[in-house]
Amino acid sequence: MSKSDFIIRNARVFTSDEANPRAEAVAVKGNRIVFVGTNEGVKEFQGESTRVIDGKGGTLTPGFIDSHFHLLWGSIWMGAAQLYDAKTKDDVRASLQSFSAENKTSEWVDGRGVKYGIVSTRQELDEMVPDRPVYINAYDGHTSWANTKALELAGILQPGKEAPGNGVIVRDENGLATGELRETAMDLVANLIPPPSEARKRELLKLAMKKINATGVTSVHNMNGDLNELQFFAAAEDAGEMTVRVYVPYHVKPETTEADLSEAVEMAKLQGDFARGGCVKFFMDGVWESYTALNLEPYADNPEAKPEGIYSAEHFNRMATACDKLGLQMFTHCCGDGAVRRALDGYEAAQKVNGKRDSRHRVEHIEVIHMDDLPRFKQLGVIASMQTSHAPFSANEGDVWLERTGPQRWGRSFAWRDILNAGAHLILGSDWTVAPFDPIFNLHVAMNRKKWSPQDPDQTLTLEECILGYTRNAAYGEFKENEKGKIKEGYLADLVLFTHDLFALPKEEILTAKAALTMVDGKAVFKA
Repeated sequence: MSKSDFIIRNARVFTSDEANPRAEAVAVKGNRIVFVGTNEGVKEFQGESTRVIDGKGGTLTPGFIDSHFHLLWGSIWMGAAQLYDAKTKDDVRASLQSFSAENKTSEWVDGRGVKYGIVSTRQELDEMVPDRPVYINAYDGHTSWANTKALELAGILQPGKEAPGNGVIVRDENGLATGELRETAMDLVANLIPPPSEARKRELLKLAMKKINATGVTSVHNMNGDLNELQFFAAAEDAGEMTVRVYVPYHVKPETTEADLSEAVEMAKLQGDFARGGCVKFFMDGVWESYTALNLEPYADNPEAKPEGIYSAEHFNRMATACDKLGLQMFTHCCGDGAVRRALDGYEAAQKVNGKRDSRHRVEHIEVIHMDDLPRFKQLGVIASMQTSHAPFSANEGDVWLERTGPQRWGRSFAWRDILNAGAHLILGSDWTVAPFDPIFNLHVAMNRKKWSPQDPDQTLTLEECILGYTRNAAYGEFKENEKGKIKEGYLADLVLFTHDLFALPKEEILTAKAALTMVDGKAVFKA
């Protein structure tokens, strides 16, 4: 018997394999798992050059697969002013001025991750950075704010110019742009910012992957993309630089024609070990915060807001049927219950025309769902892809999301438990950069979220359900359940060892755990 390269022993191994759920030792040779069992049994795989790691009783799981991610966007945004932790206008000012001072040759001051309600007008940004165009993007990527210089450069400060698609240029009583840009209106300014060079993008990608691996994430399902983006990742794979596996969709936009889908088919032919295509991404609606989520009932705090959705039912049904016929898997962004229903209707329409197959189409987010649509996930074989840290943790955080939806919807919001109990395949992720990519943080919210009102049902998940949502189920969500997502002999050696036995921790203390070791393709890519 050939000896292994790595052995991890004395671990609490949670395998995500229903046939062999627990173990205490794992052996790895090359990029595959060759043994899963006892400390005694693993000894025969130990040779002179085998590296033996003492798990010290920490939990060992399959590498975490984040099912909703923006890998290249997020990497590039790491090169902008970071506003994710800003709580006040002064915090935003300090970050933008610091970025401005450190990037004197940069034509623009570009910030990412600001929360709603901190900055609302161009004049506020003019005061912070008076000498350069400024553009800052909300943490969810659906609203931005620009200063006067930026609006002038885009030719949208004065009345007259309309935004494309579902975009909104917010204007004052005189018709002047206030600085707030929603949805596709953002592109009018964002497209003016010079993109980083290819070399800089590769540098930022490596920096991002290093941080991602340090939390135990080994694979991601990207939520935007095209052939160029997939080829960018493939080039990094060829250079041996990829330490995160990425599944890249072709972004279908309202103007995309059926003929354009040939690019998605081309992407599906690219099946590397680290970068691969085969799926498409739709946006059915926007988000609750900017009144662009598609709902069945009016907004609680603004009944006049009546978004129509990005695709009409007829348009989506037609495009969904075309994608399905080509054998492409579909991901559809749906925050409102109206969007969820329209996506499910489209998947059902595609099934009726093309016949039923193992399509594994997905609905992304599902922030609110109508109870009538719960059983349809199981009936249609549709996957529910959800991001737990999008949910307001409690009712006293001042989150505008709760005002927009209103108490009448809270019981069927972020309904993880109801969706799982209805027999759906539930897969989990973060939507980085919208939320932190650290799975432990997302597990914490899933397990500990408070009810917003006493009569709300408990939608929390157990630790086991969370890990399965990030491993075995997530692998199923990309047709890779026979390759990864389990600690099983013959599977890829994508593993994460935690500092604690996660199952021995009280759920309120889950945040004390961290990744101690992350392995991708049989190589240690992070060691604490």
